[in-house]
Amino acid sequence: MRIARYSSQGRVTFGVVEGDLADAAALTVRAVDGHPFAPFEIVGEPESLGSVRLLSPVLPSKVVAIGRNYAEHAKEMGAEPDDVPIVFLKPSTSVIGPGDAIRYPTGISSDVHYEGELAVVIARLCREVPVERARDVVLGFTCANDVTARDLQRAETQWGRAKGFDTFCPIGPWVETDLTETLAGDLAVTTTVNGELRQAGRTSQMIHGVAELIAHVTQAMTLLPGDVILTGTPAGVGPLHVGDEVAVTIEGVGTLTNPVAARA
Repeated sequence: MRIARYSSQGRVTFGVVEGDLADAAALTVRAVDGHPFAPFEIVGEPESLGSVRLLSPVLPSKVVAIGRNYAEHAKEMGAEPDDVPIVFLKPSTSVIGPGDAIRYPTGISSDVHYEGELAVVIARLCREVPVERARDVVLGFTCANDVTARDLQRAETQWGRAKGFDTFCPIGPWVETDLTETLAGDLAVTTTVNGELRQAGRTSQMIHGVAELIAHVTQAMTLLPGDVILTGTPAGVGPLHVGDEVAVTIEGVGTLTNPVAARA
């Protein structure tokens, strides 16, 4: 099931996206009564997906991100793979949805990078989750872009500012719930800029898998329904510029596309 959050005729609601991803023009969405973190009922008539505005599929209280979780990316950043996952936070105010503009903070940074990632959406309040129970707390998966001001990341010990600007966490286009059985263990992750392939990896290349990341993060903090874990990016990160269009595609999930615009 693909769970979206969208705006239609002045109303914001959750819905279920139906149809074949190979035929994007034929995709439809139907509103639900309730929200995806509890039992709900599909009540709406089908609307063309092209006639509604997709929003970020969830509004997380926090985005927990993992650094250098692909060996080749660690190497391109001049580091060795880490035995223990590197955890940092992106603020909820950095979250935007598909089609929303990534705002380039000109005058503060001159080296903003894309980082295409698989994102895990948490289904229920949880803490101290053992690895073998990780699947029980996952609602599904979506695409994410851990946008980073690389020059600030290099200059500052903490990564919070470099990765925490408003609009620096696009997620979407929806939450795919049918991948929880395998916890998205071997999916293609690609990023394109203006249609040109820049990143190509697979989630099986992650140093720390989804279940291990959930267990590690929840040792320290309680996760709430709708919270998001970013699982790290493959090699191939690089710069974005005003006027670019960046797209992150996760096999079996969909494509998240965002333009890059000047900061207002």
